[in-house]
Amino acid sequence: MLEYIYQTTGLLLLAFSLQTFLDKDNPKRVGTGLFWLIYGVTFIFGATIPNWVTGLMVLALTALAAGGFMGVGNYKTTNEEERQKTASVLKNKLFIPAAIVPVGTVAISQFTSLGALVGLGIASIASIIVALVMTKSQPIHSLNEGRRLIDSIGWAAILSQFLAALGYLFNQAGVGDTVAQIVKMMIPENMLLVNVIAYCAGMMIFTVVMGNAFAAFAVITTGIGIPLLVLENGGNAAIIGVLGMLSGYCGTLMTPMAANFNIVPAALLELKNKHHVILMQVIPGLIILAFNIFVMYSFAF
Repeated sequence: MLEYIYQTTGLLLLAFSLQTFLDKDNPKRVGTGLFWLIYGVTFIFGATIPNWVTGLMVLALTALAAGGFMGVGNYKTTNEEERQKTASVLKNKLFIPAAIVPVGTVAISQFTSLGALVGLGIASIASIIVALVMTKSQPIHSLNEGRRLIDSIGWAAILSQFLAALGYLFNQAGVGDTVAQIVKMMIPENMLLVNVIAYCAGMMIFTVVMGNAFAAFAVITTGIGIPLLVLENGGNAAIIGVLGMLSGYCGTLMTPMAANFNIVPAALLELKNKHHVILMQVIPGLIILAFNIFVMYSFAF
């Protein structure tokens, strides 16, 4: 079932690609179209094509993004006045399609055996259908808006996958073991609080560097969380893992590397300072980090 969700996503990307190739108002339509075409193919045929071919496709995506070959065009969407008019009629009903996605995902994952990712795909499709019915729009309008949004996000749309892969490579390369050795050299034995601070702060800092808490979790938990907190000090692995991941999210709030959280919203909202979202989140992130350290030290051991 999950493979069908990936293939549906790939078909949507191919539709974006075709639209882009035909968009004469996009001065970089060839590069942008190729980017979404290659990305879509990885979703559709990812399970069957050789790994080395996928690697070459990833390099091609990197070249297109880094070379400045991506741009925006004409999306044939409604203008600002039309959107304001529709919003004034629907009002808070506009939140119904958005709410369907998380509620549907949780419901499907909890009450069926399909899993969260399949639930997300099904809920997203249901959300689109409800939105089309509510707004009395045509499916092509959804496709046009989708292309406009994904072009606004650009290459950052795939950043989370790149960073997750990077975290896996770091872990396979033994970065976690190296981190553990460094921490043991710097921190004297029997100093539990310092170990807790090192773990939580390490999760935050590594997430700032990598932009992805999942990538940081594989490295820092392997290097500090499991050997120093769980095995050496007998900590509760569930509490340590949850609070460790939450500490990583504190780093997500503070880094432009988490482009899908911090840079993309700024771009979509057309903020003058692209780092404004990050600046507003630094203090709350540090407060949450301090709270995580307190709770972990007080209740995990």
